[in-house]
Amino acid sequence: MIKAIFTRDAQGEISHFSLTGHADSGDYGHDLVCSAVSAVSIGAVNGIEALAGFQPDVDADEVNGGHLVLALEQPVNGEQEHIAQILLENLLLSLTSIEENYGDYLHVTTQQQA
Repeated sequence: MIKAIFTRDAQGEISHFSLTGHADSGDYGHDLVCSAVSAVSIGAVNGIEALAGFQPDVDADEVNGGHLVLALEQPVNGEQEHIAQILLENLLLSLTSIEENYGDYLHVTTQQQA
């Protein structure tokens, strides 16, 4: 199962997300849940880089998959933060929609930053 955890800061903004695990909903190369989660998550990371104009802190296992972590820790201007938040909220919405149909393979949670 893929576990997606989103962390919100004191202002309610998404400051971090992690995706871990494998969906195992189909054979390798034919796993629709894995493909969907990968597409929307990598799209969000690429969107932040291209549209918000900064590179977030990202850790990924590009060999085995099953691990993607993004953190917004470096200082950015207001417009960059706004664009990044739109993209991250859209990612959360997309993953929640996938979970509604494929809850046996994906679990999404949101937590408050400690």
